Amino acid sequence: MNYENIYIEEENNIATITINRPKKLNSLNKRTIEELQDAFKELDEDNGIKVIVVTGSGEKAFVAGADISEFADFSVQQAKRLAAEGQEKLFDFVENLSTPVIAAVNGFALGGGLELAMSCHFRIASETAKMGLPEVSLGVIPGYGGTQRLPQLVGKGRALELIMTAGMIDAQKALDFGLVNYMVSQEELLPLCLKIASRISNNSSVAIKHAIKAVNAGYSYDVDGYAVEIDAFGTCFGTDDFKEGTTAFLEKRKADFPGS
Repeated sequence: MNYENIYIEEENNIATITINRPKKLNSLNKRTIEELQDAFKELDEDNGIKVIVVTGSGEKAFVAGADISEFADFSVQQAKRLAAEGQEKLFDFVENLSTPVIAAVNGFALGGGLELAMSCHFRIASETAKMGLPEVSLGVIPGYGGTQRLPQLVGKGRALELIMTAGMIDAQKALDFGLVNYMVSQEELLPLCLKIASRISNNSSVAIKHAIKAVNAGYSYDVDGYAVEIDAFGTCFGTDDFKEGTTAFLEKRKADFPGS
């Protein structure tokens, strides 16, 4: 598939999606959101891809926000549809993807950019990264899941402070808050992401898919996460990956997971 605003590189069962709108600081417009959804869907359906890394082109920005020029004159109903469709097409879609997604936050991650990073399964930041949800300075609130995922990651008080002040935090504070897992130099960012992705890719993709589902269930108000875990645990016992993993353990060798 030909993409205008992103490009994909694949190596050793790992795909890297790079958002490539450097003149717009990689901001998310409608086309980019659609291209990202298509790319994530395509890679998730590819059994040869075990992990996805998403980052921004250049060193200034991961994603500096949504493209405000596209929706500045929207009506109330158009705005509600924008948020609903965006959440369904990209942000919720990524969060619930069965393939692990790592955000390599290489610069500004603001507004929709931070919301995209938070929808990934975890985040690694460069020392130069800056993160925030500045929407209230524009007279609006985060609409792509920011009011929900930020409190889950950093706690209600810190999330409300960040949202209400429209301020930015640096990578060190993001690390202290638990918003990112690691902070490294710009040069070390992608190598570390790929190193962790490689470790993930050695494990059972089938089991990882169930783990993602079970963990996410714990953050759903209308789902019993423990029940989902029990069901997923049992389901794993009927898979080829479980047979291979346990057999390899008993035979004292490295597992070669068939996956599915």
